Amino acid sequence: MNTLETDVTVVGSGPAGSTMALALASYGIKVTFISRYRWTSPTLRAHITNQRTMEILRDFGIEQEALADASPQSQMANTVFCTSLAGQELGRVQPWGNHPARLAEYTMFSTTSMCDLPQTYMEPLLVSNALKRGADVRFNTFFQPFVETSDGISVQAEDRLTGAPFDIRAKYLVGADGGNSLVAEQAGLSFEGAMGIVGSTNIEFEADLSALTVHRPSVLYCVIQPGSDVGGVGMGFLRMVRPWNKWLIVYGYDFDAGPPEMMDDYATGIIRSLTGLPDLAPKITGTSLWTVNNYWETELSKGCVFCVGDAVHRHPPTNGLGSNTSMQDSYNLAWKLALVLKGTAAPALLDSYNAERAPVAAQIVSRAIRSIQEYGPIFGALGLGPDVDKDATTESIAQLSDASAKAHERREAFRNELDAKSYEYNAHGVEMNQRYVSGAVIPDRIPNSSTRDAELFHIPTTSPGAKLPHAWLEDKTNLLSTLDLVGQEEFTLLTGIEGEACVDAADTLAKRHKLPLSAYMIGRGQQYQDLYGDWQQLREVREVGCILVRPDGYVAWRSTGIASRPDEALSAVLGEVLSQPTFVSTHEAA
Repeated sequence: MNTLETDVTVVGSGPAGSTMALALASYGIKVTFISRYRWTSPTLRAHITNQRTMEILRDFGIEQEALADASPQSQMANTVFCTSLAGQELGRVQPWGNHPARLAEYTMFSTTSMCDLPQTYMEPLLVSNALKRGADVRFNTFFQPFVETSDGISVQAEDRLTGAPFDIRAKYLVGADGGNSLVAEQAGLSFEGAMGIVGSTNIEFEADLSALTVHRPSVLYCVIQPGSDVGGVGMGFLRMVRPWNKWLIVYGYDFDAGPPEMMDDYATGIIRSLTGLPDLAPKITGTSLWTVNNYWETELSKGCVFCVGDAVHRHPPTNGLGSNTSMQDSYNLAWKLALVLKGTAAPALLDSYNAERAPVAAQIVSRAIRSIQEYGPIFGALGLGPDVDKDATTESIAQLSDASAKAHERREAFRNELDAKSYEYNAHGVEMNQRYVSGAVIPDRIPNSSTRDAELFHIPTTSPGAKLPHAWLEDKTNLLSTLDLVGQEEFTLLTGIEGEACVDAADTLAKRHKLPLSAYMIGRGQQYQDLYGDWQQLREVREVGCILVRPDGYVAWRSTGIASRPDEALSAVLGEVLSQPTFVSTHEAA
């Protein structure tokens, strides 16, 4: 049997696996990426791409490539609630930061913008760039059981085309093999929740629907037809894939009765019902069945085996968190694996992956499930429910236009429930406020004074465990973000005009220990100037203080002042963050 030697084996070609392969290859790590399929996913699944994910793509230098294939934020401007696409419109929500008041904050808090990039475009982008940077990518390869060895992991694989078995020897294994993860199952990871709680169907089709959509651009049209056969649950979704002629319908079915037989005639009937166009002749390009899950792993790793993405959190597509969280899992883990493999960090650093990302998995599954449940009050406000027959349903919706007290109350209640859907469609805080507590973060005692809703609103802070805030700086004649100073597998120390001693200490440590560490002074007359004063408002430390940022853009530590021996203090901090015993073991309070 042939044997292949590598540093990390990645199983799975979805957003999590391809991000991991891209990250490790970018960091100069020998990575072998295998997938049972012949190429990336042909199905349209994930599509909402939030600002945090776009920041990751920016770090890898492929943000503009992604935007070239994406539908921009302006084309995501509405979530439309209607009885059919051609029927009565009931109301709209301005989602994904498109309301003018929210757009200002989305624009202020990141150098990137949200977009709609279907998985069929995202995966090839990630994989092709991983290949360019040296990843060994092997499609048509079956993953067989792995065996733990004295120095890592041995994966038994099989070439689907030839049937030839081969062995992949690696120091670490990353399971990114989706909702039926064999890696997670074999590793015996603990989990909570349940699989298969609701059934759902996708129908992909092509039809020119521009006449019904251009004036109210959206990636999601929610069609409420209680009493119909559509989904058996009273609501179906029309999702724009490409404006305005490629579409995906999502609708549920009675899970106890089993899935419908997806013949073209049946699919065409569903399409005509949701569009409200009885004579429409759509081109059906694909159908698939799937289930809504409420499942997350409480531990994401064991020994040399790590799992990312849908392998460890499985939930409905509400809030658009799936691929975003999956890619962010890999971004969190990749730099840690790279620094451990290079000897810069001790293996104990890898424990922080589970500590940081397992709570995120639980949070996003909970939020996605609640977002589904929050459709119930919308039905209630319309006077609809499981015990209301079709005739009563039609009458109830028609009465929304009546000039009566009862109709007025119903309209008010319906509008209030639509506004409450901001927790699904404008949950900026859920997307950007993830906070890490682990051995790779050194907390401080500065309290968080914000009273804003942490699910709805992003709360920028330099608090350890938070994402570094975005602020525009200038490098002589070029604008750049604080986020552009960090990343690329490096630690970054940011300080002000009075922090020269901190910069000197960082430079000394970088040379002494061959650390990936850069330091910058931000201020008047420096290389990077805070001409708008935005960084001054956000940094939360004095000019003499400093902020240490990890390679993933998260704050590891900050100091409001300066220690008497900044070299010793910074050395101890880095030693603690990297679990590196060769560094100074105690640090002076700053």
